[in-house]
Amino acid sequence: MNPLMLSFPESFNTQRLTIRAPQWGDGAAVNEAIRESAEQLRLWLPFAENIPSLEESEANARKARLQFLERTDMMLHLRDRFTDEFVGSSGLHRIDWNARCFEIGYWIRTSRAGEGLMTEAVRGIEQFAITDLEANRLEIRCDARNVRSAKVAERAGYTLEGVLRKMRRDSTGTFVDMMVFAKVRGDEFE
Repeated sequence: MNPLMLSFPESFNTQRLTIRAPQWGDGAAVNEAIRESAEQLRLWLPFAENIPSLEESEANARKARLQFLERTDMMLHLRDRFTDEFVGSSGLHRIDWNARCFEIGYWIRTSRAGEGLMTEAVRGIEQFAITDLEANRLEIRCDARNVRSAKVAERAGYTLEGVLRKMRRDSTGTFVDMMVFAKVRGDEFE
């Protein structure tokens, strides 16, 4: 099966969010959110270690758009349904089309943290993956020290399958463990 032949929506809504593929012109909004949230994000996400320029953010949004169209990575932007404010980013990564296995990654801008938006986004993306992509397995991976990210996975009903010890180095060079949460067809979803 060639994933380029798959047709599915580029956007969908949850109660409070519009979740959509990146578009040309999204770079400025993404850059603003990264700048606002850099101190919190850089603890967990390598892309936030050096704040990108506006041009770099736009180039990244355009690259993400192309990857979405190629079906090699499916970044999804989270926007407030009522104000259209960019609130964060998520998506389906580490895609294995043969096994229909996807990893859900996410981050939220600091000013919108604590509202339950990320749990809502994960549940919406999960439904999209199950319904439109026929997902068999969904994973959420996070640094074992990132309690807030792990709580999102737990609230969304994901099972901690294990901890990958010393999986990567953080920005200080320290080896860190990675928690792996998952849902699989037949267990948690239909």
